[in-house]
Amino acid sequence: MTTVPVRERHFARPARLAHTMSAASGVSAVRAASGVSGGLAFAGAIGLAATAVGMACPVIGAPVVAVVGGALLSPLARRWGGVLQPGLDVARVRLLRVSVALLGAQLSLGEVADVGVASLPVMLATLAACLAGAALLGRCLKVGRDLRTLIGVGTAICGASAIAATSPTIRAKNADVAYAVSTIFLFNVAAALVFPPLGHALGLSPGAFGLFAGTAVNDMSSVVAAASAYDPAAVQQAVVVKLVRTLMIIPIVLVLGALVRDREASSDLDAEPHRQPDHQSRHLLTAPRRAVRLVPGFLVAFVLVVSANSAGLLPVASHEPLHRGAMILIAVALAAIGLATDVAALRRTGYRPLLLGLLLWATVSLTSLAVAGAV
Repeated sequence: MTTVPVRERHFARPARLAHTMSAASGVSAVRAASGVSGGLAFAGAIGLAATAVGMACPVIGAPVVAVVGGALLSPLARRWGGVLQPGLDVARVRLLRVSVALLGAQLSLGEVADVGVASLPVMLATLAACLAGAALLGRCLKVGRDLRTLIGVGTAICGASAIAATSPTIRAKNADVAYAVSTIFLFNVAAALVFPPLGHALGLSPGAFGLFAGTAVNDMSSVVAAASAYDPAAVQQAVVVKLVRTLMIIPIVLVLGALVRDREASSDLDAEPHRQPDHQSRHLLTAPRRAVRLVPGFLVAFVLVVSANSAGLLPVASHEPLHRGAMILIAVALAAIGLATDVAALRRTGYRPLLLGLLLWATVSLTSLAVAGAV
């Protein structure tokens, strides 16, 4: 019988262990890739079908078909959630960000600055009207303070991203966050379906509709869906307005952080002797860092692509293919968003938060149209 020297046995075990770990990691990678590919394939099939329908029937548009088709097939997505969910998450988050960044290929920094400055009055008016309405109407409807704040901020700025930035600052409960996100999502989908025919009925130009969608819709996916369903020429205007509006996350989080600190400082210290002022100060100091971190990455990517185009790094011949690719990616992302629709969760929110969301949605829409018309 052949014996293995001590030194050889000493080095053989780590080698076998490394081989086993490498094999295990390889299997995990294959499983992860297969999970992502399944969800991407499902959303991609719906998105491509929606693109074909949109080309055949431009009045409806690929974005609306993608959202509705995804929503109709959402029971299948929930049934096969373990297999499809990783890929659907990639489609609705990463593909959407890539598509928004690609839309910057036809813009210059000067155009972005001009659109941002021109839309500022409408943006500030809708923001003020929505936040004031959330405070007043929320009290009338007896919606909790944190919940009405989350719905107001989500409607006024950028949907779930604004809710995610605000909830730690005001220390909102998980249930309130879930209610707010569900409510906001419902009216995002409604905006994608209702705003294009409303714009046609009002006779809005593509630029005017882009301003309307960019200031009155709170989620980037729904902004793109509504604008692209209305007129492809409206998409860039809507995206630029929406991205400038997204920057309002930072001052809103700072103001809410200050209000929370003042409210806690004025509370009865005898009732809560464990609360320390220095802890409040440390919490407030984290607000600026949190706000900056939660500025969406696609905003940075969009600015980089616009900068590259402004510097002449993108050939003019590449603009149209990049735009078409972006629109296909948008359809796939919107299909994934439709597949994530949970009607039962919306029912569980109750009618009061939904009614508040409806009233704020109407307030922002009417304010945007009124101020844009006046300006």
